[in-house]
Amino acid sequence: MLVLIAHPGAELYGADRVTLESAAGLAAAGHDVIAALPEDGPLVAALEEHGVRVIVTRMFVLRKQLLRPRHWLTLIASAVGGFVDSWRLLSRHRPDAAYVSTVTLPHWPLLLRLRRVPTVTHVHEAESGSPWALRAFLYLPQLWSHVVVANSRFTADLLRRSLPALRRRIRVVLNPIPGPAQPPPLRERLDDIRIGYVGRLSPRKAPDVVVAAVAALRERGHDARLDIVGDVFRGYEWYSAELTQQIAAESLTEVVTMHGYDADVWPHLAECDVMVVPSRTDESFGNTAVEAVLAGRPVIVSDLAGLREAVDGYPTARAVAPGDIAAVADAVEELVGRWSEVTAEAQVAAAAAATRHSTAEYHRRITATIESVAGMQDSGENSHGRVSS
Repeated sequence: MLVLIAHPGAELYGADRVTLESAAGLAAAGHDVIAALPEDGPLVAALEEHGVRVIVTRMFVLRKQLLRPRHWLTLIASAVGGFVDSWRLLSRHRPDAAYVSTVTLPHWPLLLRLRRVPTVTHVHEAESGSPWALRAFLYLPQLWSHVVVANSRFTADLLRRSLPALRRRIRVVLNPIPGPAQPPPLRERLDDIRIGYVGRLSPRKAPDVVVAAVAALRERGHDARLDIVGDVFRGYEWYSAELTQQIAAESLTEVVTMHGYDADVWPHLAECDVMVVPSRTDESFGNTAVEAVLAGRPVIVSDLAGLREAVDGYPTARAVAPGDIAAVADAVEELVGRWSEVTAEAQVAAAAAATRHSTAEYHRRITATIESVAGMQDSGENSHGRVSS
């Protein structure tokens, strides 16, 4: 069948990589896959490698800044233009089923329902700290989807609490996270401590906390160093500038390396001893935390529900209070203090994570979900809407 994928970006961060694996699974199963994206970027070439046809088209993407009153005219213009172009795209290609990635494409579920296209939405967003009304508003368009895939139990629970009408449509499918074929061994002796951060540069992701923790470790007498892999989202260039100023103010210029964005994170992880995922606010799931485990690296995460779920059961993971610089430094010291045990546990944890986040299993489950939805003839309120995990 012809499957349309709608995705709000073209980079290769968390949700982008999950969408790539969804497309790869569908293509491997023999389906014809078209991906509609609002811009060009590294995701385009990655999709095309799997035989996916990519269409770059005008598309309405709901960004937080558009919700501010001074941006409402831009929001309306973008919504109208995106709806028109998306309608034309559907008229031209007439897909048999659709996969909509994230809740930031609110017009797609309604548009697809109007065109009688069976639809699966994949939800990656779970901001439990937001007011109920805002969460319900963001999730409301998913009522037009036949099935809603949640990337974690935490996301599924928040969906149910925010909009109980979605309850019977939700399925939990853990993110596919392919790791290195053979995790590189940890160093046996640590003359210095190499700490790593991978992800967006933003206040929410909080790499500034890791920078401050490195400064604290150096004050305690440790030769701590930091590698930062990632870049800002458009509009957050100010945060990158502040991060650079912080590094200089802490006299860390010689020991902190800013690598920028790199789609291949594994060489960077291989050079680190400990990874940190210091998010300040809720994460629906922690892909980067799992990547650290897959790479055979101990990881320190913020004590948030989605991140706790991501590292649950791995002996090399530690959870600390969000934004607690001293706690991050303490956790690094604790891991280094029992380094021989950590090195033994790391390979076991990597093997467990590889099984839990198998791309083959993800391909099977997401493809089966879309194939089952494509067979629906009603509104989706049947046995296909049950919750699974």
